[in-house]
Amino acid sequence: MAEATVHAPTGAAPPASEGFGTPGYRAYVLSALLIVYIFNFIDRTIINILTEPIKLTFGLEDWQMGLLGGPAFAVLYTFIGIPIARGAERYNRVAIISAAVVIWSLFTALCGFAMSFMMLFLFRIGVSIGEAGCTPPAQSLIADYFKPSRRATAVSVYALGVPLGGMLASVFGGQLAGLDGAQYGAFVNSIGIGSLFGDLDWSQVEGWRVAFVVVGLPGMLLGLIVWRSIKEPPRGYTDPAALQGLEKASFKEALAVLAKKPAYRHIVFGATLASFVGYGVAQFTTSFLLRTHGLTIQEASLLYGVVLGIMAAIGVFSSGWLADKISKKYPNALSWLPAIGMGASVPLYAFGFLMPNLWLAVPALMVAAMIHYFYLGPMYAVSGGVVDSRMRATSVAITLFVVNLLGYGLGPPVIGVLSTVLKTMFLDGQALGLTLETCKPLLSLGAEAKALLGGTELQAMEACSSAEARGLQWSIVIFSCIYGWAALHYLLAGRTLQRDMVANSQG
Repeated sequence: MAEATVHAPTGAAPPASEGFGTPGYRAYVLSALLIVYIFNFIDRTIINILTEPIKLTFGLEDWQMGLLGGPAFAVLYTFIGIPIARGAERYNRVAIISAAVVIWSLFTALCGFAMSFMMLFLFRIGVSIGEAGCTPPAQSLIADYFKPSRRATAVSVYALGVPLGGMLASVFGGQLAGLDGAQYGAFVNSIGIGSLFGDLDWSQVEGWRVAFVVVGLPGMLLGLIVWRSIKEPPRGYTDPAALQGLEKASFKEALAVLAKKPAYRHIVFGATLASFVGYGVAQFTTSFLLRTHGLTIQEASLLYGVVLGIMAAIGVFSSGWLADKISKKYPNALSWLPAIGMGASVPLYAFGFLMPNLWLAVPALMVAAMIHYFYLGPMYAVSGGVVDSRMRATSVAITLFVVNLLGYGLGPPVIGVLSTVLKTMFLDGQALGLTLETCKPLLSLGAEAKALLGGTELQAMEACSSAEARGLQWSIVIFSCIYGWAALHYLLAGRTLQRDMVANSQG
């Protein structure tokens, strides 16, 4: 891998005055990195949308789907992220990002060919290995392309990849999964490429498998475009002059600096809690809409992806934009804006997930989705802002290590276990002697088979469906209340935020 240029040339214009490159090129780079992050989250979260059909294919419970959504991705993602970030402090960051895109896209496509739960688990680990090379070097690039006074807005634009990627995963994943194999076979024959698939029996191909392949393959082309079109900027280009030319910091030095930043610790703790809730709830929101409100997977994915996804995107961008606009008058906006947003989202989420009328619930969920995401842009802005360019990628990687290992790694499986436990409790309350095992064949019946049920069998099937829906519903409500705890830590970060930010401490 080629060694990157390390420092701005002597005699250049004051680095912190403007970012690297022309305004138009900076806009292109930010847009390209946003697209990369969108693909990152499409491939990461599409499994959330495909939870129900995958469960049926392999006969799984919610806790097993939680393992696919959480630990299968989060464990290696977090541990590999730090050495990749250390490499990004020394080597070409654009090359790292480009290779990462190709790797995670390939493994996403391979998920469509999994023939067992364990094989799918291993392919998800492959996705995580690739995605670990995305955000730390991308955040480091953004910090060199944009001056400190514009950085919160820039990282918030990049962070739009989270809700937009989730939205597109919902739209494409849900629509693709809702089609059957025969429809895919008819389509490929109609465009004249049926011969490429030989004697494949399309009637046996499940829609969720096609969804993985279709969203995974385009990323390989994206990786090449990034490699050929984005320039590697001088490291530390926008740092204060006093920090130019300093030697590279070791990992131990980076940890020592971050340990002295109370604001950083509170932001990471709060973001970890928010991630724990967010990833856990996102894993099962589409399932909630199917089970509680009886929507089809296409309807649920459109509602979750488009309506709630757009509101989340507004929240992510507006938090960073507002923080930049009002920071002179309110220096701690990066602290209290997210605190207000997450705190206020708790009653709105509780109302939205408990309201039996979906169309009364949706407005509350829309507002909650927008304001709870106020935390994301400030998380990146503070993580990159409390250190200088020598350790910026490492700081972001440490943030993501904690946030993803504890938040992403534990959120989906814990909510899955809680859902399964509550489902068991609700089954026990039915006094019909039903268990998780006796419910499995009843819940896997198609619509035609369910229509033929009567008497005790119908009663048992309805009891199983009700327990599964209520168990998940109350799990989501309980999880959403944790946003209040996360809000407290963002508020506490404000006590030392100004002292801890490098741009302020260096004058």
